[in-house]
Amino acid sequence: MEKVFSVTLQSGKITDVYFAKDIKDLSSQLSSYSQNALWVFDTNTAPLFKNLPPNRVVLESGEKNKNLKSIERIISAALDYHLARDSYFIAFGGGVVCDMTALASSLYMRGTKLVLVPTTLLCMVDASVGGKTAIDYAGAKNLIGTFNPAQDVLISCDTLRTLSESEYISGLGEVLKHALLSKDEELYNFLVKEKDKILSRDRDVVSQMVKLSIEVKNFYIESDPEEKKGIRSALNLGHTFAHALESITHFTGLSHGKAVAWGCGRALDISYELGLIDNDFYTKANNLFNMYPFDMDYRVGRGEWLEFQDAISKDKKRMSGSVKFVLLEGFGKPVLKQLDMKLVQRTVISGPAKSNNK
Repeated sequence: MEKVFSVTLQSGKITDVYFAKDIKDLSSQLSSYSQNALWVFDTNTAPLFKNLPPNRVVLESGEKNKNLKSIERIISAALDYHLARDSYFIAFGGGVVCDMTALASSLYMRGTKLVLVPTTLLCMVDASVGGKTAIDYAGAKNLIGTFNPAQDVLISCDTLRTLSESEYISGLGEVLKHALLSKDEELYNFLVKEKDKILSRDRDVVSQMVKLSIEVKNFYIESDPEEKKGIRSALNLGHTFAHALESITHFTGLSHGKAVAWGCGRALDISYELGLIDNDFYTKANNLFNMYPFDMDYRVGRGEWLEFQDAISKDKKRMSGSVKFVLLEGFGKPVLKQLDMKLVQRTVISGPAKSNNK
């Protein structure tokens, strides 16, 4: 395997990110870890193995299972297999599996070694690097969590061929978000130029896309590992809108990545209306999302607004009683703003009003 990144996070902890040439290369690396490990799968990823490791737990797949009950199952399995603090917790799956395994690892005996093997595009570019762990609670997305960086992240883009079309497109939502947060526009230009190969899942092109996307994220997380300086918060572009939408649909509507794409559209609408971005950038950014199969015209129903507003009020990023939304002033120029709820309401229900740009 090729070590592509070494990411330095809180307290100087380092996550090494490896890219495998193929599945065989990935399997070889996995076999190098000791038998002193607990493997965590879900019902989607467990069938990918002909012979599952004996020390394992298989969780039910889906966001609805991202809860305390699943954490208890992981910890109970670790106890059953007599694991200790020097043991590995190895997650094999998407963001739900990796987030929960990382959280359980941080709690079990106050911390074990952690290895993440993301198998979805969304997890590769969003959940695997950065150290955040979480579960949903009381209808709020990722409300309970810790910071627990993985020792190693192992990526094989071959696993993306097993994804449904919908799941693959979902992951692209986070990639396109990163394109807006990149200062040099390299990822944006790549997404425009290689659209057809990206949608057909060309392995080399997708691998390069994943590397470029992680590189953008690395800049923000290394600058602000614990999200205390306001820098890392930029990665929440579109997420306040997205999490509220996921909440009111009880995580059965748009998938997370598609909700993020929709949320980025709403952030662009408001950034434009407030005069933070000009027409050229607004058009260019929207055209990127419209090039890919996202429902950017989705609107929240008027009867859903109060529930949507309540979900926003529970957003874990609120400070001093208020929620700050990530808006944009251009490529790689995020800004945090507290917004009038009437503006948010109009934007998510009726669409953007005329811009204040001159």
